[in-house]
Amino acid sequence: MTNLHIATFGGGCFWCIDAAFRRVKGITLVSSGYTGGHLEAPTYQAICQGDSGHAEVVKISFDPTVIDYDTLLEMFFTLHDPTQLNRQGNDVGTQYRSVIYFHNEAQQLKAHAMISTQQAHHNAPIVTEVSPSSTFYPAEDYHQDYFNENPQQGYCSILIAPKIAKFEQVFRRWIIG
Repeated sequence: MTNLHIATFGGGCFWCIDAAFRRVKGITLVSSGYTGGHLEAPTYQAICQGDSGHAEVVKISFDPTVIDYDTLLEMFFTLHDPTQLNRQGNDVGTQYRSVIYFHNEAQQLKAHAMISTQQAHHNAPIVTEVSPSSTFYPAEDYHQDYFNENPQQGYCSILIAPKIAKFEQVFRRWIIG
């Protein structure tokens, strides 16, 4: 598969975004990590300090002949509240910001167009940042596929599981059998 495309999204804690996109047809790789900051080779502990500039993100490889970038954007906006600045629920800090890192001009244009479309569904302004992609640093191994590896963990069962259930219902035609 040499014609894979890359998408990078940050929508709060990466565990939820990671878990959802691992279920989608046409996605060949999901990696949780950090991008958008000034530290070289950041760690989770450094990110949690809130001053590295990095966001928790997922980097996705996808086959555009199976699923398009617009659909991925719709999924992304379903998974988090894009009106919350530098937070998602109880997760607070710039590392939890809503952000789309684009990999080319077409993605940049589509991201801005999707924000305009999504704004009609929200009473508050969408604060999702749209920025050029920068160096991606994979998160520590224990963060990869965290939800599926730890479904009984409190954060997973209480916060992530309901989001995944809703996501699977809304996007059922895209969910891997």
